[in-house]
Amino acid sequence: MKRPGIAVFDSGLGGLTVLRALRGQLPKEDFFYFADTRFLPYGDRPEVFLKERGVLIARALVARGAKALVIACNTATAAAAEEIRAAVDVPVVAMEPGVKPAAALSQSGRIGVMATTRTVSSPRFQRLLDNHASHVEVIAQACPGLAEAIETHGPESAEVATLLDCFVSPLAAAGVDVVALGCSHYPWVAAAIAQRLPPGVQLLDTGEAIARQLERILTAGHLLGGGSGQLQLATSGAPLTVKATVERLWGQQGSAHLPVEHWEP
Repeated sequence: MKRPGIAVFDSGLGGLTVLRALRGQLPKEDFFYFADTRFLPYGDRPEVFLKERGVLIARALVARGAKALVIACNTATAAAAEEIRAAVDVPVVAMEPGVKPAAALSQSGRIGVMATTRTVSSPRFQRLLDNHASHVEVIAQACPGLAEAIETHGPESAEVATLLDCFVSPLAAAGVDVVALGCSHYPWVAAAIAQRLPPGVQLLDTGEAIARQLERILTAGHLLGGGSGQLQLATSGAPLTVKATVERLWGQQGSAHLPVEHWEP
């Protein structure tokens, strides 16, 4: 970064949903978005790998000039948030499934959570349930392969539709009235998820809450401002492939002039 900015990272392009909310809340900040697509998907990776990889990326982003980090990945948060916070001396905002607001919103006492296999099986997720959802029934639906399918084939692809048929039907059958989207990729298919649920079921995406939290932390640390709204994109994988995915998800008009660099922490 040419000047201190905010670094956002995810295993892939799902975190663009978070980045969109961040830029809407903080339009004058500079952002650097890193997609670790060489190792996509994170959801089925061993926890020790995610801890080591997360710390490596965080330190490299700070060395590059980040004044704050956003972990735009529920899986990386579940596996490595504590280790990342201990490894760097800048504020770290991490996203996790919206279990607390989902439990508060529920009228039936039954909520659903869609997340990666790694998130659902993590101790951090269990603590989230114990702390905020002990009074409701939680149907935690692991969605192996969904994030990768959204990124590889597109939100409206037949591959994604097949997976959604499989993963959403248990939530519909259980009678949940709120579903927390526990992966940054899933907001791209929120409409398709809603179509497979009974009318009136609420979907929760935590991107806007993350943006508000980041603004609070930057303000408290006197770190707010100093940018001009610049955005840089980078990937550990193939830049042309990532650029094509960004254009498919964000629309070509909005991303046509955003180059994607190759960067390896």
